[in-house]
Amino acid sequence: MTRRADVLVLGGAGVDTIIQVPELPLPYADSYMIDSGIRTRAGQTGDFVALGLAALGLDVHHLDLLGDDPEGDLVRALHREHGIALTALPQPAGTRRAVNLVGPDGRRLSLYDTSRARAGDRFPESTVRALAAAVGHVHVTITQPCAEALPVLRRTGVPLSTDLHDWDGENPYHEPFAYAADVVFLSAAALTDPERTMRRIAERGRAGTVVATAGAHGAYLLAGGELTRIPAAPPPAPVVDSNGAGDAFAAAFLYGRLSGEPPEVCARYGAVAGAHACTVPASRTQAVGRDELLGRAAEPSP
Repeated sequence: MTRRADVLVLGGAGVDTIIQVPELPLPYADSYMIDSGIRTRAGQTGDFVALGLAALGLDVHHLDLLGDDPEGDLVRALHREHGIALTALPQPAGTRRAVNLVGPDGRRLSLYDTSRARAGDRFPESTVRALAAAVGHVHVTITQPCAEALPVLRRTGVPLSTDLHDWDGENPYHEPFAYAADVVFLSAAALTDPERTMRRIAERGRAGTVVATAGAHGAYLLAGGELTRIPAAPPPAPVVDSNGAGDAFAAAFLYGRLSGEPPEVCARYGAVAGAHACTVPASRTQAVGRDELLGRAAEPSP
């Protein structure tokens, strides 16, 4: 079959309501006045990865369940605006949504609405097979029901990546993703020993590359059995919001990998894209472009 896209992104479509709060944790009060406004926009983890890849010039196809509701309309409009192919399967429970409280320092607290999913939700196997056969890479988000698609994807032979986000190394929900993917991203935020968790992922699963992002402290890269520290890239503007930084890192890393770059260069791309994402207000969806990414990645490390 002729390839129709470079990357298939599975799952992670949804809508966030963004609220800028004076501090986190937010002290109890009867009410708060939100002068910056309360804004709702399309964009969750799968959307952000798809946007990041598309901004870097890759052809992307996104597959997920969406409701016939205003939130689903926002997601569809976002993909049309950015020229990203979207296969939206019906979700009677409604489109995934969340509320993000964002502090002045850019930290985020997310409240996820888990009512917009059903235990029996599945992607049709024929749809997953057909889309995976037409791309060179699949990025699988950890949103439900992506775990059930992993065996189908593995049988296609297409390379897989996933992002475990703030996995603590123990929650069993994340393990099928961690051990099925060839490239695994995760945050080091909940890990007491990132290297130990990264090596366990590589030893028990298929991953030849594992990356643990550590915010302003850079990232850890495990590739070919060797652990390397990747320095953080300086943000090009003041940091206003960390939302989407990990997704931006993953998208830029995958861009490098699909371009044939070695893991250290891919991680440098990721660091630059993640730093850029931290300068974009949560109410907007704006990924770094290819020329800016390559230019900033070529600059000497601080």
